[in-house]
Amino acid sequence: MSNSSIRAESAAEVLDLLTRSLGDLTPELRKAATHVLENSNLISVTSIREMAHQAGVKPNTLVRMARAIGFDGYEDFRRPFREKVIKGREDFPDRISWLLSLSNDGRLSGLYTDLATASIINIERLFSETTSLAIKAAADDIVQAPMTYVLGTGMGNSIAAYFAYVAGLAIGRVTAIPRDGLRPIDGLARAERKDVLLAMAFKPYPREVIEAVASAVSRGIKVICISDSPASPIMAEAGHRFVVPMGTPQVFASSVALMSLLEAIIAFVIASRGPEATSGSVEVPPQPPPEAGLHWSDGER
Repeated sequence: MSNSSIRAESAAEVLDLLTRSLGDLTPELRKAATHVLENSNLISVTSIREMAHQAGVKPNTLVRMARAIGFDGYEDFRRPFREKVIKGREDFPDRISWLLSLSNDGRLSGLYTDLATASIINIERLFSETTSLAIKAAADDIVQAPMTYVLGTGMGNSIAAYFAYVAGLAIGRVTAIPRDGLRPIDGLARAERKDVLLAMAFKPYPREVIEAVASAVSRGIKVICISDSPASPIMAEAGHRFVVPMGTPQVFASSVALMSLLEAIIAFVIASRGPEATSGSVEVPPQPPPEAGLHWSDGER
């Protein structure tokens, strides 16, 4: 494919193209692409040799990866990322001073500073790498769907219930799965073509979520996928894809950016629905609010 057919001009568009192409790549090219997707912040500042070394592949593999999705070579592939750096973005000197000041605040000040830093970075990355248009498009599909199924297991289980409850207050027709001990795919048994599945999956990616997403795609159900990596197995065929940074100095993954994204989607759902979303005229789905604690499944502790 010649570069003349490429329409990905921004770094975000290049990453989107690479994500959609994962399933068509050879295992070695997919290995390189996965590393690139998960470390896209390094593309503009890391040499092809070092990037290849970190990915565990040969430099020529990155060249072939770029050509496989339509670029002339790796430098052509990397161009939008370098242009993004040249344009620059806002600095936060006051924030930096504040974070430094936290280190003087007691025995656990180092951990507190690290937690604050990680949370801020996760939020900044989420909103800098996600557009309002993408969130609006997903919200519009939810508003227009006869039913929206919200799927989360492990860490995402209670979060899915929270989203379904709050969104259900606004528009009704939103339910969390799995429920009552059923498998996620069983929760989609009555789903129809015009319905929406919002699915969340984080490392290690649960097979049951992957299977449910694949089933929904095969049946023509619109799918919104949220994961911690653009190379996640649920992302390639999704209609809407959102990557949430989850870095943290603690043992469990951070859900700060995930909750921020879901709150943004809910806000757009309410805005799309208009005044009736908060008028009390919407039929609330028969499900209780989520419990405060998170419910973990085996293998995701």
